[in-house]
Amino acid sequence: MTAAASPPELLRAPLVVEFPFTRSLGPVQSAFLSGLRERVLLGVRTCGGTVMVPPAEYDPVTAEEIRELVEVGATGTVTTWAWNGRPRPHQPLDTPFAWVLVRLDGADTALLHALDVPGPESVRTGMRVRVRWAAERAGAITDIACFEPYEGPAAGHGTPHDGAFADAVTGIVAEARLDYTYSPGRAQTAYIKGLSEQRTVGERCPSCRKVYVPPRGACPTCGVATTDQIEVGPAGTVTTYCIVNIKAKNLDIEVPYVYAHIALDGAGLALHGRIGGIPYDQVRMGLRVEPVWTEGGRYPDHYRPTGEPDADYDAYKELI
Repeated sequence: MTAAASPPELLRAPLVVEFPFTRSLGPVQSAFLSGLRERVLLGVRTCGGTVMVPPAEYDPVTAEEIRELVEVGATGTVTTWAWNGRPRPHQPLDTPFAWVLVRLDGADTALLHALDVPGPESVRTGMRVRVRWAAERAGAITDIACFEPYEGPAAGHGTPHDGAFADAVTGIVAEARLDYTYSPGRAQTAYIKGLSEQRTVGERCPSCRKVYVPPRGACPTCGVATTDQIEVGPAGTVTTYCIVNIKAKNLDIEVPYVYAHIALDGAGLALHGRIGGIPYDQVRMGLRVEPVWTEGGRYPDHYRPTGEPDADYDAYKELI
């Protein structure tokens, strides 16, 4: 009796996805963030009289524009909470804390932030808290360092505010970041290991017979598992392309350059790659190309012309 082959070891690696972007602020958000810098908490009164903190620029019920600013208190009541025993980088506190929704005095909605307490036994719905301001403030939600327990009287009950601040905050850079451990799964593990050997490996659908590169483990059209590994390429055909005129951060490539969809020989759909070794204005549909591997041969750095005649349109039109 033959022992079954053990499955290949799956790859795992840390992955960070970041997308910081710059946005301008309208009068309401500008007043809110400018107020935080000055230790003033502002909400906005809706058409129905509800005071929203954080403020919105349009009424969530009627969709009408709202501009009536209201100053609320720096104290409030916890409406619900969840314990965070393992803070992640860039969170408000680097020690365990509670995420809390706090209805500030004078507000009708709740603000999400961190509560600094020694343990989950110290948190309860209905407990009173107050803002702990950051020592240095710049006009951001981080100007509230966190909340802390509070037993004193309420402070602030919905006082009108004109929203005027010297040197108002008019724009922010919003930091979006996700970091986690990623495993590409069985199919893409085989694909990545193939690239390390300068081979491009796809998988064929047993139903429609398309060869998918990179493989996905299942056919997106038929919904059946793909297990038959097929080596494709290395050469392929440019099916369509775009000219890039904006230099990307941390990408050492002179503009303009070309990114193209490339149908590798034997593949059932095109993958994308950069075209090099030819002036950007000479790239064209049907151009035959081959990979140029990175130093160490881990993956194709770009694709260059093979010198072959261009492929006939009928040979790749179904792959556009």
